[in-house]
Amino acid sequence: MLKGFRDFILRGNVIELAVAVVIGSAFTAIVTAFSEHIINPLIASIGGGPDVSGMGIHIISGNEATFVDFGAVITAAINFLIIAAVVYFILIAPMNKLNELQARRKGVEEEGEEASIEANLLSEIRDLLKEQRGTGVN
Repeated sequence: MLKGFRDFILRGNVIELAVAVVIGSAFTAIVTAFSEHIINPLIASIGGGPDVSGMGIHIISGNEATFVDFGAVITAAINFLIIAAVVYFILIAPMNKLNELQARRKGVEEEGEEASIEANLLSEIRDLLKEQRGTGVN
């Protein structure tokens, strides 16, 4: 079990994950500012009349603790999508492309070869079973 963990650590995936977390965290400040100053006012303008603060409702009128803020949930979802898109297109997609190019240089075939190996093994097993039935007792 420890050998598997060591292999996982040494493979480099942890480093890639750490970089994604650090950059995602740093980018969160930019996205939060964008959301608070651009997206929130736009969502609040859709909210409704003069006594409604944004896109939400008061469960108990006059009690701020009972305000259900749908706009904050929508903003959080938009934040998540923006951060996920940036991390994917800035970090993950280029890393995948780089790994693919390195694999080509090393002469590693794509996954199609693995499928053909499996198909070959299954064919051999089928042939052995046919042969065993033909020579065995009927």
